[in-house]
Amino acid sequence: MTDFGNNHGDQGADRPPPPAQDRYAPGGDPPTADPGGYGSTVPPATSWIGQPADLGPRFVARLIDFLLLGAVSGIIGSTIVAGMLMRADASVFSTYGIGRSVSTAANAVTSVISALIALAYFTLMEANRGQTLGKMLLKLQTQGPGGGHPTMREALRRNAFTAIPVLGVIPVLGAYSGLLSLIAIITIAVTIRRDTSSHRGWHDDFAGGTTVVRVG
Repeated sequence: MTDFGNNHGDQGADRPPPPAQDRYAPGGDPPTADPGGYGSTVPPATSWIGQPADLGPRFVARLIDFLLLGAVSGIIGSTIVAGMLMRADASVFSTYGIGRSVSTAANAVTSVISALIALAYFTLMEANRGQTLGKMLLKLQTQGPGGGHPTMREALRRNAFTAIPVLGVIPVLGAYSGLLSLIAIITIAVTIRRDTSSHRGWHDDFAGGTTVVRVG
């Protein structure tokens, strides 16, 4: 006797499974990840553009600028000092201590020149381009409180600490100008780290609220 129930079950067992696309949306294509899209944990490649820059790249940019300025100031200062000392040595009064006083004056002149070059460089570059050479290499830009480039006044206030070496013209304070510059730089670094939202240093606040952002 034929077992119709068993034959029916066997036919059902031999039936091929439904196509894989039936398990997905009506389109039939399986869902794909959307990098950088909604629900994705991978940020898009350009998500950092326009965001405040952290201490690391800003420090490297400043270091590059200071190295360049140091080379330029060293060449100019050495030329001036050499000229002043040569004139002092040629003087018949050099044996009476005039040479030493000229050396002191030459150091003071070098300090003033270095301070003025640094202040002019940072102020003009940031006011006109929003970038120094170091910031160009690190793809950073300084923006004013309302966006865009800082004004000349804002850029001047923001970089006023670079003129601290001008204290070298004062005999008593000249010996401490390097220490004061170091204190100013450390204070800037600490305040940038503390401001976790906009990464502004005290010099940014002193300028009215400037911000350094990533542009690449």
